[in-house]
Amino acid sequence: MASRAGSVDRCSLEKEYIIPADEPFPSYHRQQNNLLKAKKQFPHLGKVHSQVWQTTIRRLHHTWEAFLKRGHGFPRFKKFGQFKSFVFPQFKDNPINGFTIKLPKIGEVPINLHRPIPYGFRVNQVRVLSKVSGIQWYVVVTIESDVSVPDAPVHGRAIGIDLGLERFLTVSDGSFRDRPKFFKSMQSQLKLLQRSSARKQKGSQNWEKAQTKVARMHHRIANRRKDFHLKTAHQLCDQAPTIFAEDLSAKGLTRGMLRKDCVDAAFGQFLSLIEWVCWKRGVYFAKVNPNGTSQVCPHCLATVSKGLEIREHHCLECGYQTHRDHAAAEMVWRRGLENVVAQGLWGTETACQVGLSGVYDLDKWRGAGMPNCEVGRAIAVPVGSASGGCHAIS
Repeated sequence: MASRAGSVDRCSLEKEYIIPADEPFPSYHRQQNNLLKAKKQFPHLGKVHSQVWQTTIRRLHHTWEAFLKRGHGFPRFKKFGQFKSFVFPQFKDNPINGFTIKLPKIGEVPINLHRPIPYGFRVNQVRVLSKVSGIQWYVVVTIESDVSVPDAPVHGRAIGIDLGLERFLTVSDGSFRDRPKFFKSMQSQLKLLQRSSARKQKGSQNWEKAQTKVARMHHRIANRRKDFHLKTAHQLCDQAPTIFAEDLSAKGLTRGMLRKDCVDAAFGQFLSLIEWVCWKRGVYFAKVNPNGTSQVCPHCLATVSKGLEIREHHCLECGYQTHRDHAAAEMVWRRGLENVVAQGLWGTETACQVGLSGVYDLDKWRGAGMPNCEVGRAIAVPVGSASGGCHAIS
């Protein structure tokens, strides 16, 4: 039984992976046992640390399991240079000594240590990662400690953010950040490098040099984008200790006619990074339902239908007028506060200390005859001041 379906005259008996018809599908433990036999047959396999081989087999096993589960998408064989990383899963002692790291079977390797290992943490595993066609190498160190770090509670001033293409990010307080066009700004340079690479004989030294230049350009674009995302995330954490964002489907955004701009903006990467930065800095972060945030007035909750070409929000019910993205950010902020109230994520505190700025006294609503079921819907009435005042929260 061949590993993939195809015509008989298209199957190579020398290179194709063949499984006998009565042979069971290779499990993880069977592949581990076959690894010992392969080391005896091919002595050069012993040059690689045994645990690196074991983690590689586990990655392959997970790939096979995912293939069997979905029923399509046969795993592709890795050619030379396509395997980008390998893992050392455990260490008995700390492998980092100053600005060198000691890797089994490799020895001490000089590194540019970005930050020291915090006191009380131990190195759990090390992943060696290759980028730019094997020219640049990175060591990703995973550390662990017995200390349990709790999630950040809801506290302080809250803001909502809306992501878009006209403006990369709009905050509910009215501030916004323009979208740098990372790929488009360097597309002409990348086009010249790719054209030069296409004219080289494939496999030659000049072709490899040209491929390296193309990879360096892609790496530079990705680094600039990630640097912008991280700096923006830290700036938002400086603005408020509670942040709400839309739960966007990054995969769905890459299928429309604006897919090139959406991929260049990398909204999915930004949401992942800001969630990590908020956790690291003790900022509460939550995602809300993104459906209809730009089609609802944040002041009176009236439906204001508008197409993508309309960039201004003008409500005919209450007369509220602002930029479309700003109204969407306010709606995100409102939904975030509604979820917080519905989940009961804070106790009896004052908004000046740990409560949410801009949240009115719920007792006043109840005293005004508002039903309890409507309290959670009305908590996010925008206030004129971005800082808000002192409002008791029950």
